[in-house]
Amino acid sequence: MHLAVVACGDRLEETLIMLKSAVLFSNRRLCFHIFSEDSLKPEFNKKLQEWPSSYTKKFEYNIYPITFSVGNAQEWKKLFKPCAAQRLFLPVILKDVDSLLYVDTDVLFLRPIDDIWHILKEFNSTQLAAMAPEHEIPKIGWYSRFARHPYYGTTGVNSGVMLMNLTRIRNTQFRVRRNAAVAVASGLWVFHIFTV
Repeated sequence: MHLAVVACGDRLEETLIMLKSAVLFSNRRLCFHIFSEDSLKPEFNKKLQEWPSSYTKKFEYNIYPITFSVGNAQEWKKLFKPCAAQRLFLPVILKDVDSLLYVDTDVLFLRPIDDIWHILKEFNSTQLAAMAPEHEIPKIGWYSRFARHPYYGTTGVNSGVMLMNLTRIRNTQFRVRRNAAVAVASGLWVFHIFTV
């Protein structure tokens, strides 16, 4: 099971807690894909190697630099939370990964990732990704109160937890453009890209 996260700025500890919760509850071995600023890479390596062997035997990890293959990198970095636009490039960067679960750094797992991972088997032949609504009650959701742009459905979608079949995304001739990033912010990425 592959898990991807993007960590920039002061998100090191938050990310480590998220990763630890993933390991703690998972039934199967995990492969972490950690995208971080160069300054955080030594700290990630140090901290992850300090974990007890009962944890470290349950995962492997790779740390990647933050890279944006299209447009101005500084503009991409500012688009969402620090560096979160990196998630748009996962199908392009992780070419050998079939499917993965992307999560923001502030996620805390309380159940095995296996439970979410199982949803991939329920995808029909056209489904590329799974995301949850941003909120259950439209009147108090962020999009309905603050968004000045179109969004998907009545509440928008939460792109902080995305189960993605990267192979299918790549096979749709997916291309990352600045407009696609704006669409993700508004929850339209799912509609425009994943319903092709």
